[in-house]
This record gives sequence, C-alpha cells and structure tokens, in this order.
Amino acid sequence: MSGRFAGKSVLVTGAASGIGKATVHLFADEGADVIAVDLNIAAETESACAGSIVNFRGDAGDEREVAAIVATAVERHGGLDIICANAGISGGMAGLFEQSADDWQTLLRVNLIGPFLAIKYGARAMIDAGRTGAIVCTASVAGLRAGAGGLAYSASKAGVINLAQGAAQQLTGSGIRVNAVCPGLVDTGMTQGLYTAARSKGREDLIGQLNPLKRGGEPVEIARAIAFLASDEASYINGQALVVDGGLSTSLPFAKPRRLGQASF
Repeated sequence: MSGRFAGKSVLVTGAASGIGKATVHLFADEGADVIAVDLNIAAETESACAGSIVNFRGDAGDEREVAAIVATAVERHGGLDIICANAGISGGMAGLFEQSADDWQTLLRVNLIGPFLAIKYGARAMIDAGRTGAIVCTASVAGLRAGAGGLAYSASKAGVINLAQGAAQQLTGSGIRVNAVCPGLVDTGMTQGLYTAARSKGREDLIGQLNPLKRGGEPVEIARAIAFLASDEASYINGQALVVDGGLSTSLPFAKPRRLGQASF
C-alpha cells in the first residue's frame, strides 16, 4: 500500500459494515490510525496492514457521545486529521401519509444531526490543535432529486449536501475542507433486502439496471471516493458533493408513484 495516510488520525462513524467498514480498512491499510464508531461494533483493537484500528461502540446522533469520542481520538492520537461522517439509516420506503413525525425525527437524528455533530466537534478539535483537516459526509444520490429513496431518507441526504456546503463556508480560513459523497445503489446492509430478493429469484442481473454501468456498486468503490476527498489529491476541492453512482443521476429514471386515490393512507 502507498501509505498515503501515514501518521493521520481518522474518525469514521457507521463503521461496522458496508461503506463505513470498507472506509475504515482502506484508511488503515494506507497507514492511518483509525477510530471506528458504530452502535453495532465490538469495542476492540483490530489488526491492520499499516495503520491501526480501534473500535468504539457509540451513537453518532448523540451529542455527548460524539464529543467524548472526538476527545478520545485527540487523546489517543495527538489530534484529528480526517472525519468520515458515514453513519446512516434508511427509514424504509413508506410514503408521505405513512410516516409520523417520530419516524422523521429518528431518521434525521442519525442521518443529518449526526454529520452536524461530527463536523461541530471534529472541526473544533482541529482548530484548537492548529491543524488543517478534511471532513467527508456520506450523502446519497437520493439527496439530489426525487425517486432514488424514501421521502424522509432523501430529505435527510439533501440536508447533508447542504450541510457540507454551509460548513465549508463557516470554516473559511481554517484550512478545513468539508465535502460530501453521494453513492448510488451499493451492496450494503441497508440494501440487503433488495439484493437478497433479486438473488433468490435469479434476477441479480436486474440490480443497477437503471444506471449506464448496469450494476450496483461495491462498498470499496465508495470508500475510494471518500479517501480521495480526504486526501491531499483533493486539496482544492471544498463544499462539493461527489456523485459515485455508475451514472444513475445523469437521468435518474424511476417509476411514477400511484395516483393519490390509490395510495394507502
């Protein structure tokens, strides 16, 4: 491996599976000391090819826990250089009349407040230490326009894109870059139901059929994009949303919803 992140301290949320897990291992393999955070992760130290991985069980949407985890990263590694605010939940595909305010609050707490907290406490730690740094938030093509996800999920990811843009402006002069990555359909725990159903019917060839590459993405493909945005190779990229979707969002076709009279509410 190149050691592109040798000596860097990295914090990744939503790290137990999928994109987060792939991101943790990519950074560690390239020399970073990584703190991996997830509600469903065993608190332990994992082996890595070049860097190190320390797992912490924590809630990315809880302010006190995020503050404590950032403080731990600073204490263990002498500072913080890169944050990947990746934790997220899908919220399902329930329609406009089938979700409650509580459903929205649960989803927004993780998907949007979580990245806000990572930026708030992570950027503060970087500034206090006199460091520049990079923050990458996981958004989605669903945040770009309708039709790629449930309503609450899509709204939360649109918020993440705007959060990255606004935070980049708020941190003017700090040398801290904030960007978002927008995955399309990726084979993760969040999409397991879709993949399992297609495979059980022998129709895996239909997965990703709406994008020009005619396939779904792999978690490591998104991790590579995250690592690029966090690297010195992207030193002049700030406040942007990098789309990694096989070309889906060039048109983003989708089935029209049922007419209102046919909806179940």
